[in-house]
Amino acid sequence: MTIAPAVVDTVALAGGRGHRSEYVATLTPGNTPDFLVVPDEHAADVPSAVATLVARPEQVRALVAAGRPVLWAGTDAPGRATAPEAGIPASPDLTGSPRVGVWIDLKDFLHQELTADGRYDETRGGRPHAYQGRYWIDGDHIDYLDDLGFWAYGEFQGDELHRAGHIMKLG
Repeated sequence: MTIAPAVVDTVALAGGRGHRSEYVATLTPGNTPDFLVVPDEHAADVPSAVATLVARPEQVRALVAAGRPVLWAGTDAPGRATAPEAGIPASPDLTGSPRVGVWIDLKDFLHQELTADGRYDETRGGRPHAYQGRYWIDGDHIDYLDDLGFWAYGEFQGDELHRAGHIMKLG
């Protein structure tokens, strides 16, 4: 059997990291223990081992994520977390959320309205509706899916919203 990292750092594989200890995918002390165990014939290298997980999960002897078994002997491990549903989630009802409203950056360039129906609408430099789309809040993290098809991310820090170099406060 071969043990391989389950998280593949494509930048490291392409030689884009200076030291092996910087690799996300290395199995070293201090790194998150995400690894898979596959038969040697399916693991000529790390990409082959990972391809086995994607294409032939029944061949994987074990998959451990954050130190907990996910697959064991080719089947789901007992008590494993269930996978989220595939696809883009429905927009939540955020009526009454303290994060709904117009967020304005400190330079008054960006105005971002977060509405209770899970939509956002941005005014940039006085140009209304510069970007529009859906958003989801999970704890202090916010994910955006623009109507143009790209994703953006931000983080709430106290009474501020940090996103793409902008610091915004509720207006």
